[in-house]
Formats: sequence, structure tokens, C-alpha cells
Amino acid sequence: MNAAELQNLNDWLIDGGRSATSPTGFMAECCEQMVAAGLPLWRVGVFVRTLHPEIYGRSFIWKPGAEVELGSVDYHILESPDFHTSPLIIVFRQGLEVRARVDDPASRRFPIIEELRAEGVTDYVALPLPFIGGTVNASSWTTRQPGGFTEEQLAALRSLAKPLARVVEILSLSRMAASLLDTYVGNSAGERIMGGQIRRGHTETMNAAIWLSDLRGFTALSDRLPAETVVDILNRYFDCQVSAIKNHGGEVLKYMGDGLLAVFPIDEYVGDEQQVCSRVLEAAHESRASVANLNYPVGDAVERFRFGVALHVGRILYGNIGGGNRLDFTCIGPAVNLAARLEKIASQTRRTIVASEGFAGICRGGWSDLGEFPVAGFAKAARVFGLADETSAAA
Repeated sequence: MNAAELQNLNDWLIDGGRSATSPTGFMAECCEQMVAAGLPLWRVGVFVRTLHPEIYGRSFIWKPGAEVELGSVDYHILESPDFHTSPLIIVFRQGLEVRARVDDPASRRFPIIEELRAEGVTDYVALPLPFIGGTVNASSWTTRQPGGFTEEQLAALRSLAKPLARVVEILSLSRMAASLLDTYVGNSAGERIMGGQIRRGHTETMNAAIWLSDLRGFTALSDRLPAETVVDILNRYFDCQVSAIKNHGGEVLKYMGDGLLAVFPIDEYVGDEQQVCSRVLEAAHESRASVANLNYPVGDAVERFRFGVALHVGRILYGNIGGGNRLDFTCIGPAVNLAARLEKIASQTRRTIVASEGFAGICRGGWSDLGEFPVAGFAKAARVFGLADETSAAA
């Protein structure tokens, strides 16, 4: 091995691997430098657990001459027999190194070793990547060198794993912060916060289509069903809307009990208003169908659900609002207030989807004029439109 190259690699890791522009780029450059220093690597994996409501962990797999493969697993991995027979579970749970030579009969207790044998692998070692906070993540290293890794090569891998763990931790924390912000405030808001928009009163105006919905009969539902059941129902109900909203360019800003507030930003160029509002209406149609198909068995009965959504378009104030150091990244303004009032009118008229005159005027066709309604807090009555294919009885 080349001692000078190994030292350069160690220094590069201590310096944060700053020449790499992405996590996958870092993985590729790190492994390539290891090979250049004389480490006979074949397949290298880094496995990092994460804080995410759906993803248990992510993996980065490198092989010579190939792009780094980025993968993820959900929480079902915890029930998988493959996970419980993997050397990595020993690393994760005990923080111990695991070595498995392909020609060692004792290694047969790990099914993955037989898979690696088919690739010509002769040796496998899994090393812990301990984070400062106490979490232990894992790395795996394989070679096709006859006889496996030498003791000198293993010592080099163990030494390099320490600064590697620090860089992986920094990259992991950065991604985790972005993931948590995306989960709790939304992607666009999360990007703004990560970009430094964190001071109270730091806001901007934007033109957007506004979506405000709620579940019909939620108060009565909460009163007669156990709290755990109500939470499960709400999660399934929100699933009926969130995927449709996100797939059509919207962002969920807030859940308020059974209520949901989402916005669909509109860029300032000709024709975009009509395109965005059309996508919003498509999302509303999809959500209506999903909620209509939602049923929940409770004892001998089956619960069926109805919801209402109000659609409006206008300028909103978008940003940090709150008291002291407890802030909320949300939107306010007369347009949001009107959407909230329209949602109440949807309930009064027993309609599923209603729209303001402004929204219906942009997204023309398929609307029925429901008339003018007084709106609390507004000097003028609002003209409200419902879908022509929907009657109050059907809602």
C-alpha cells in the first residue's frame, strides 16, 4: 500500500471531503482514493439510519467503474429475515466489527456471503461508523483479492473508518435537517428555512391557488370512537389528499385537526394561472374519489366519509409568524381568510368542492353558480361556484 496516498486520504476526510459536491460524489471519490492507495476494494457499502416517517435508512453502494447506487428501505425491513441474518445488525446493535471470509464455514450463517461468493468475493468486513450522539451506523467492505484482506489492509480500513464516520455524520445531519423540515413544514418552506429565512417577520408575498378542506362530521366521529381509531382515520383521510396535492404541484402547509391547508404557487407569467388552477381542480377530483372509496371497519359497522374543499386564488403573505423564538412557517392574508369562509359554505350547501368566483373564472367550465353568500369579516358578499356534476344531495 502507498502510505503517502493513505495519509492524503486521511487528511482529505478530516478536511470534510470538500472537493466532493454531493453525498454520492463523496462516496465515489473516497473509494477511488482508497483503491489508488492500494486497498483492493470490490464492493463498498455505507448504511445510515435516518429520522423520516417512512424511510428507516439509506444505503450508498460503490463498485469499481460504476455509479454509486443510492437506495433506501422502509420500516418493514425490521420484520425482514434478511435483515436479522445480516452482519450489519450486529454492527447496528452492538457496535462491533464483523468479518466473514468466504472460505470460512462459520461465515455461512450470513446468507449474503453466498451471494458475494458468486461475485468472486473472497473477504467481507463490516465496520461500525459511530456518530458523536451515540448512534452507530455501518459500513461494509469486500475484496476479490486471493486470500482476502491482509492485516495491514484491515488496519488501514479501521483507521480510515474513524474520519469517514465524521464526514458521513455531517452529511447525514444535513440531510436529516432537510428531511425533518420537509416532513413538518413542507418542501418549499423547508428550503427557505435551510436557506436562512428564520427570523420572525421574514415573509414574502406570492400569488397562489389556495386549498382548504375538512372532514365532515369529525366532531361527532371523535366523540364516539376511541382516540387511537380517530388518529388512524385521520391519517388515512389525509393520505387521500396529500399525494394528489403533491403530485399536482401543491404543498401542504398545515394540518388543523381534520382541516388541511395547502397552496399551489403561481409564477408570474402569462397562462400559468390557468395551468395551476387546472391542476388544483384535478387534485380535488382525485381526492374526492379517494375519500369516497375510503371505508373503515369499526366493530360490525363500516364508517364512510365525506369531506369538503374550498378553492380560491389570490395573493398571500408567506413566511415566519409567531411569538419569541416559537415560529410557524405559514401563510396569511384576506385570500386565506376567504378560502376558510368558503369551506364553511361548502358545508352549508353540502357540496364537496366549491370555488370562489376568481378561481372559477380562471379555471372555466364545469361550474354551477350557487349564488352570493354573506361572508363574515368581508364587506361584500361572495359569489360561490360548485361543480356542475355534483348536487347537494350527492354530497
